[in-house]
Amino acid sequence: MGQSAVKGRHILLIVGGGIAACKSLDLIRLVRKAGGVVTPVLTRAAEEFVTPLAVSALAGNRAHTALFDANDETEMGHIRLSRAADLVVVAPATADLMAKMAGGHADDLASTLLMATDKPVLIAPAMNVRMWEHPATRRNLAALTGDGAHTVGPNEGDMACGEYGFGRMAEPAEILAAIERRFGSGDGAAPLRGRRVMVTSGPTREPIDPVRYIANRSSGAQGAAIAAALRDLGAEVELISGPAAVAPPDGVRLTRVETAAEMLAAVEAGLPVEAAVFCAAVADWRAAQTSESKIAKARSKGGGAGRAPVLKLTENPDILRTVCRLPDGRRPALVVGFAAETDDVVENAAAKRRRKGCDWIVANDVSPETGIMGGDCNAVTVITDEGTETWPRASKAEVAQKLAGRMAAALAKGRAA
Repeated sequence: MGQSAVKGRHILLIVGGGIAACKSLDLIRLVRKAGGVVTPVLTRAAEEFVTPLAVSALAGNRAHTALFDANDETEMGHIRLSRAADLVVVAPATADLMAKMAGGHADDLASTLLMATDKPVLIAPAMNVRMWEHPATRRNLAALTGDGAHTVGPNEGDMACGEYGFGRMAEPAEILAAIERRFGSGDGAAPLRGRRVMVTSGPTREPIDPVRYIANRSSGAQGAAIAAALRDLGAEVELISGPAAVAPPDGVRLTRVETAAEMLAAVEAGLPVEAAVFCAAVADWRAAQTSESKIAKARSKGGGAGRAPVLKLTENPDILRTVCRLPDGRRPALVVGFAAETDDVVENAAAKRRRKGCDWIVANDVSPETGIMGGDCNAVTVITDEGTETWPRASKAEVAQKLAGRMAAALAKGRAA
């Protein structure tokens, strides 16, 4: 195995108050095993779950707990600690701590350090599922990611309170992997570091009435895999996802949408980026009028089946074409579209590329017998100005890694080739 990207790096670890604080002990052990240096900070609530003595012993460094420490503050300790780190990690990031961060509070050592730091921040949320789903937490998370904070987790599972759902802190090994991604791979290979990219993923749902909608069989697996592959190359990834069947990858900025109109608005709000991959299976059509009440099944006077309702459709906005036609400065340097076809796959995809104006298009055959739509594998043909290249059938993760590598190479050359 190669050298870890964490080796020699200084991690300021802020431990929030929650049962997940116990996992922070294992995280310290893993970071140190990878060659990192850990400076721990405990909130007052965290001391109810882990002791400063235990944390200090594992970290090999003193665990800081108080803002008003006479020894530290003669040297402006909170400033020194916040600047000496290469990365600030908050694990667990409780609902209270996230609220403080989002609101800019600085009333204890942990929140003051977070306000004073000029280094990247990685948060690992951990809380009850209802707290995680609360609108206030969602607003705080949006504010934090909007300010540039990175996230890892939370995971879904059983909780200490006896409930089940999202809110479990990511496992220490997952957090370590997220830390390593922030620094790139151990051999320094992070060709997309500092570049912002966008990926759309999953299906859209176009409502007919409160209980029915128009959708498709896309699972969102390929888009999620592409987002993860670009992230692993160091990119700052904006993932805009419809209601996908797969979980989004950690370490990306996620915007959830339902309809094509919402996806277009999210895409426009996320620009400018240097590259964009439009992998979402966007519904071409939506109901011209949406009923506010469930459309009842008509019955004839005799009690038999009546006339079926007529559903009038109207065309959805063309997201790929809209972005491709943006002026310089707004249009990404590299725009990659996807074409899911069942007949004349390459010919139809090439025509779509010309019609939309994208730089590359990735064609795949989604005929039922291929098992690609909703499956784990894909077989694609990439069409560019330079020609057509058919890749062998592989897992969606492998396809994503190959595509991300090609994108990195093209961006490095400063051209969409």
